Amino acid sequence: MRLEKGLVQVYTGNGKGKTTASIGLGVRAYGNGLKVIMIQFLKSGVTGELNVLNNLGENFKVYRFEKEKDFTWNLTEEQKEELKKEIAEGFDFAKKVVKENMCDMLILDEVMASVNGGYIKEEDVVKLIESKNENMELVLTGRNVPKAIADKSDLITEMKDIKHYFNKGIPARKGIEF
Repeated sequence: MRLEKGLVQVYTGNGKGKTTASIGLGVRAYGNGLKVIMIQFLKSGVTGELNVLNNLGENFKVYRFEKEKDFTWNLTEEQKEELKKEIAEGFDFAKKVVKENMCDMLILDEVMASVNGGYIKEEDVVKLIESKNENMELVLTGRNVPKAIADKSDLITEMKDIKHYFNKGIPARKGIEF
């Protein structure tokens, strides 16, 4: 199966569920015989979904280019430079995936955080969107979608934090948040 028309979907906002939504789309595509590649930026720890997705075989692959690190706001300048190189390597791979049309759905998880953190240029994401094959679905996640990327998108869903148990002091829970 091939997609007749691939679109650009964005999942953004300060609420929980952006990555979860993109994985759900990927699983649906995979279940219909489509090939999915997911590149995760600014994520390096083991997660439950990663454990499952890595067992799906060649038609759903997750790539991470970053070594495990602390949160970006806790990094030294040297660690930030290393992170910048790792993110650049991941984005170069995304450009290769698009150029070589290596999948039916490409998910760039936390690409907005990489743009907003100054690790990827906004105009480079726009160029990637413009260069994708018409049959490739492109899914982008992360808070604060820049206007130029929003303008190129076909769907934008905002996850809005109305009430969150983190505000009650309940930390991230294994099996739910990771």
